[in-house]
Amino acid sequence: MKHILNFTVSLWEARNAVTKWRCAVANSLIFSGIVINPLLAQAEPSLSVVYPPPEHETTAERIFFIGTASPSGEVLINGQEVNRSPQGHFAPSFPLEIGENLFRLRHGEEELEITVTRVSNQPEIPDGVGFAENSLFPDRDIARLPGELICFGAVAAPDATVDVKLGREKIALFPETTVVELPPNSAVLTAENQPTTIASSGKYQECKSFTATGNLGNPVFEVSLGGESFTQEGTGEIEILSPNNLEVIEVIADAGVARTGASTNYSRLTPLPKGTRAMVTGREGEWLRLDYGGWIKESETQPIPNSIPPRSLIRSITSRQLSDSTEIIFPLQVPVPISIQQGDNTITLTLHNTTAQTDTIKLNDDPLIKRLDWQQVTPTEIAYTFYLKTEQQWGYDVRYEGTSLIFSLHHPPKLSLRKNQPLQGIKILLDPGHGGNESGAKGATGYPEKAINLVISQLLKQKLTDLGATVYLTREKDIDVSLQDRVKDIQEQKPDIALSIHYNALPDSGDAENTQGISTFWYNPQAHSLAVFLHNYLTEKLDRPSYGVFWNNLALTRPHTAPTILLELGFMINPWELEWITNSQEQEGLSHAIAEAITAWFLSSSTKLNSKYEGR
Repeated sequence: MKHILNFTVSLWEARNAVTKWRCAVANSLIFSGIVINPLLAQAEPSLSVVYPPPEHETTAERIFFIGTASPSGEVLINGQEVNRSPQGHFAPSFPLEIGENLFRLRHGEEELEITVTRVSNQPEIPDGVGFAENSLFPDRDIARLPGELICFGAVAAPDATVDVKLGREKIALFPETTVVELPPNSAVLTAENQPTTIASSGKYQECKSFTATGNLGNPVFEVSLGGESFTQEGTGEIEILSPNNLEVIEVIADAGVARTGASTNYSRLTPLPKGTRAMVTGREGEWLRLDYGGWIKESETQPIPNSIPPRSLIRSITSRQLSDSTEIIFPLQVPVPISIQQGDNTITLTLHNTTAQTDTIKLNDDPLIKRLDWQQVTPTEIAYTFYLKTEQQWGYDVRYEGTSLIFSLHHPPKLSLRKNQPLQGIKILLDPGHGGNESGAKGATGYPEKAINLVISQLLKQKLTDLGATVYLTREKDIDVSLQDRVKDIQEQKPDIALSIHYNALPDSGDAENTQGISTFWYNPQAHSLAVFLHNYLTEKLDRPSYGVFWNNLALTRPHTAPTILLELGFMINPWELEWITNSQEQEGLSHAIAEAITAWFLSSSTKLNSKYEGR
């Protein structure tokens, strides 16, 4: 056993060294303008596995093995022959039991052993009197307004009696007989996103509201079973806020991240511009709930001492046309929270904590805006709806200058439509995903996603440039570029469109062997048309499988300054698709098809753009 494990580690390290060398050679050739097939750089590979890594832990019910071996002979995993591509790659899935799962891989005289540990995602119910580790809830400081429900929970032995004491209150917690569980967002990628109802054992919960204001301290949980009792103090302190003495904060981040709840698991709302002011109506750990309903991290704000509740009137509204955008100026008494909603032919800006005294709005005939209407939706909420001249929107910016909100709508780009250079005048940003220390997904040979992302991006840049476009890449070589810097590039470059180039993988429960295809991801409605058009064009033109079009909250789909999408052009982990991905002729055809699709999309919109035809 020890000999086999040592051999496994040595082979793994050797394989990594070869992979690094091969990638370095491939990249040096790529940067010299030569596109190579990395698989041609190796001869008769030894048995190797690039996923799962040694001593892998997962909560999934199954796991796939991504690897390769010489095409001759067979590969066995625990005695079972696995399917392989013509070049010898494999990606079978195997079920997992709770605990350690040992897998033996054999090819000829070579053998590997890999242990995968499946851990439970449910708390371990104690045998006697006590609480499961980390099961007491709330587990962080909480502040709420009087009359709001606060929920308490714990995991203890079935048939126990569980109570919680808070101040002078004693609250009985009741057992949950069934629990409906939602899978993670990533489950939609493997078609496993339906809720499941399971029998609950050991979970206790109850919710209660409080009217008295002040600090109620930490709840104390008590469990009784068989004549024995055990108490444990919770880690979350409870406070009931006074509605007449609420804190006021100001957003100090350039774009404060607002969410629907108090963690990054909750959905994003419209970012709050720097300078926004609001009252704090609740707290949960490091998160603040603001008076309009959104939550924001406390670190993105600063308190404003002795401040009155931020409320504003608004009277006249004006606008100004710039060379590439129209700015609408909303003069306010205080920077208030905002929400933005895009629709077909419309974009709606909502000002919270604001009341209208508006009689006059100046808005001249505009390249993009047909009309501006407004409505006082509630006594403190105004919705401004811009009716646009085209369905396609081209991005927006929003900021505060003093207490005035500046809402900037980008004009349609001007196409020259020259015969040989139809994209002249168009600015495009390409983002080769990953890079440097971040390799992304890996194919069966260890070939990293970051390398193929750059290959395709450079090929595409050349083809788009030949068509007349001005093209900017977020990286030109294998270097680290943070997500923040990539987003900043989009904001600063202000392209007409932005594409992030990627290749796909799956979570552990996925079927790597049978999953292939191109997929596109969008977030802001202005990017939907581009995402669908490119997806349909590529799958039909290249006769590739479709993995689908997704609305997805990704860092590289969220920028709202331009139509921005993320392309997943195939699955690195699929043995057969990897051969297509790494084929230099197919790479050339793919980049050509993307350039064609982008051109066709712009041309399909040309009658709706403020453009002119030059030359035939």
